[in-house]
Amino acid sequence: MSQRWFDRVRVPDTAPTGMHRAMLVKSASMYSEIQRESPDIGSILAHPDYLEGNPELIKPKKLVNPVKASRSHQELHRELLMNHRRGLGIDTKPELQRVLEHRKRDKIIQQKKEEEEIKKLQSPFEQELLKRQQRLDQLEKEQEAVKEDGHAPEFIKVKENLRRTATLQERVE
Repeated sequence: MSQRWFDRVRVPDTAPTGMHRAMLVKSASMYSEIQRESPDIGSILAHPDYLEGNPELIKPKKLVNPVKASRSHQELHRELLMNHRRGLGIDTKPELQRVLEHRKRDKIIQQKKEEEEIKKLQSPFEQELLKRQQRLDQLEKEQEAVKEDGHAPEFIKVKENLRRTATLQERVE
């Protein structure tokens, strides 16, 4: 590094000269020089004894990953690879879930169709009876509400009576 920085800068002849451009080229060239230099790895890492061929030493064996060795993991990995090759996404639903959802959807549609058919098959007489039943149910609910109001204090009853008489008088006039 006895050279000065501007002696180490390589600027192409076609490129415009300038201080900023020169610094960029300098930093890029320094980085490439660092990459070319190979570090001495032997001094950093310990040299294993088993490579020397000493027969008394037990040579290490690579441990087997129990997850990757399991059959279920292998089958899952195989299925994922096949789906990837076919172009299916990972987020697509499994076949069983798709079938169950399809059955559920069909069942709901079938129920709606049956309800519509029942409504169509009702005679006008049955429809009229149903309407009257609904009106009676509504009247019963209103009567229950009035009974609940019967438990109200007397001043509230008087106030309601006054309102009724006032509205009746307005209608008469």
